[in-house]
Amino acid sequence: MKVASLLSLALPGAALAATDSFQSRCNEFQNKIDIANVTVRSVAYVAAGQNISQAEVASTCKASVQASVDLCRVTMNISTSDRSHLWAEAWLPRNYTGRFVSTGNGGLAGCVQETDLNFAANFGFATVGTNAGHDGDTAKYFLNNSEVLADFAYRSVHEGTVVGKQLTKLFYDEGYNYSYYLGCSTGGRQGYQQVQRFPDDYDGVIAGSAAMNFINLISWGAFLWKATGLADDPDFISSDLWSVIHQEIVRQCDPVDGALDGIIEDPDFCAPVIERLICDGTTNSTSCITGAQAAKVNRALSDFYGPDGTVYYPRLNYGGEADAAYLYFTGSMYSRTEEWYKYVVYNDTNWNSSQWTLESAKLALEQNPFNIQAFDPNITAFRDRGGKLLSYHGTQDPIISSTDSKLYYRRVANALNAAPSELDEFYRFFQISGMGHCGDGTGASYIGQGYGTYTSKAPQVNLLRTMVDWVENGKAPEYMPGNKLNANGSIEYMRKHCRYPKHNVHTGPGNYTDPNSWTCV
Repeated sequence: MKVASLLSLALPGAALAATDSFQSRCNEFQNKIDIANVTVRSVAYVAAGQNISQAEVASTCKASVQASVDLCRVTMNISTSDRSHLWAEAWLPRNYTGRFVSTGNGGLAGCVQETDLNFAANFGFATVGTNAGHDGDTAKYFLNNSEVLADFAYRSVHEGTVVGKQLTKLFYDEGYNYSYYLGCSTGGRQGYQQVQRFPDDYDGVIAGSAAMNFINLISWGAFLWKATGLADDPDFISSDLWSVIHQEIVRQCDPVDGALDGIIEDPDFCAPVIERLICDGTTNSTSCITGAQAAKVNRALSDFYGPDGTVYYPRLNYGGEADAAYLYFTGSMYSRTEEWYKYVVYNDTNWNSSQWTLESAKLALEQNPFNIQAFDPNITAFRDRGGKLLSYHGTQDPIISSTDSKLYYRRVANALNAAPSELDEFYRFFQISGMGHCGDGTGASYIGQGYGTYTSKAPQVNLLRTMVDWVENGKAPEYMPGNKLNANGSIEYMRKHCRYPKHNVHTGPGNYTDPNSWTCV
C-alpha cells in the first residue's frame, strides 16, 4: 500500500465527505472483534464535530471532546490478570493513512487521554489509549493490589498497543505500515518505558516532560515540602513571595542568553544570588525576604540527595519556582507524593506525611515496583531495530525538572559509549525554553504535540509530522520550532529550539522575535 503523506492531511474541520461504506463498516465491526482478554463495551460511528459520549467514563475523567474527523470509536475492557483490567478506547478515522499510534497518560493516570486520541485521529492515525488500569488520578487502587500497580508501572501501554494493532488490522484491510507513540509527563515516562522494555512496539516514540526517575520524582515532592516547611512556620514563604523571588531570578538570569525577553533559555547557565532579596528582617514584607527565607529558597532550589549522599533528583529549574509554589511549596506534602507513600511504599492507610524521612526515600527507591523508574539507559535494542526517539522538556517546568531529562540523556551516552553526534542518529532531545509542564509558559512553547500546543495557523509545527518525516523519510529534526502566541491566538514569534546538548544564544542582528537571530551553540 502507498501511504498517504502526513504533510497533505486535512486540517481540523476538513473531514472527508461521508460515505455509507465507512459508517456501515463501523456499525458491523463489533461482530468481527474476537480478541483474547478483550470485552467490547461499545462500537459507534462518530461524525466530525459530534460530542464524544462520556457515559462509561469515570466521573473524574469526564470532559467535553468533539471528534475532529469522522471515526469509528471502540470502547472495551482488556483483562490483564484475574485482579486487574484496562479501560481502553480505539479511534479509527475515515481519513486513515496507514499509521498507528498509542497514547499515554498524565499524573497517576486513571483517564484515557481522549484529547490525544482526537489529535492523532485528526491526522489520519488509528489510535488507542487506556486508563492505565484504574479510574481517576489517584494511587488508592494500588493498595493491596500489585496487579493494578503493574498496569500503571509498565503493562497498560504495551497491552493497549497489542490490542490496538489487532483492531487496526481487523478494521482496515491494508493493516498499518508504521507504529508510533505519543505521550507527555506520565505519558513521557511510559514512552521511555516502552523504548526500554518493548523496543519492537514502535517505529517512533515522542516522549515529553517525562516523569522517569519516577520514584525519586515522587520523593522529591517530599523533599521540597521539608525544605520549605509548614504554612504556620514564621519564615514560611507565601506564593506571592515566590512570585517576587521568581522575578528576581529572571532579572538575574534572563540576560545570560543575550536577549531581554523574560525567558531563561537554559537554567544551567545561571546561578542566581537569592540573598539580593534580603531586606531588614521584616517578616511581613511583600517585596523582600529574610535571611532564613533565603536559606529555604536555596535549599528548595538545590539537588535532592539521598541518605547515602548520592543525588536522587536534580534541582527545580530556575524560572519554574512561581508555578511550583502552588504544588510543592504550599505547606503540605504534594498529594501524589503522599498517596504513593501511603498506598504503595507503606501500603498502610494510616500512614501520614509527618512520618516521612530520608530513609523513607531510600526505602521507596529500593522497592521500585516493576521497575517503574524507567531510567534504564541501555536502549540498544530500540536503536538496533531502527527506532527513533524524540524527546522534549520545558525549561520552565514546575512539576518535573528538565534537568532530569538531561541526566538521562547523559546516562544513555555513557551506557552506549556514544557521543551526541552518534545519539543523533536515533535519539534527539530538545529543550523548550519558557515552556511549563507539557505546554503553556512564557516562551515559544507551542510545538505541536497535541491540541494544547498545536495551532492551525502554523501547521508545520506538529510533532507527529516531525516524527513521520524522521521515520519514513529519514529527515531528522535539526531544531524544534515553537510558537509564542498572543492573547488572541495569533502568532507573536517563532523560535528554533536547540537539540541537546546545544543551547540558544541571541547573536542578532534582529531582536529576540527573529528566529534567525538566535544561534545553537
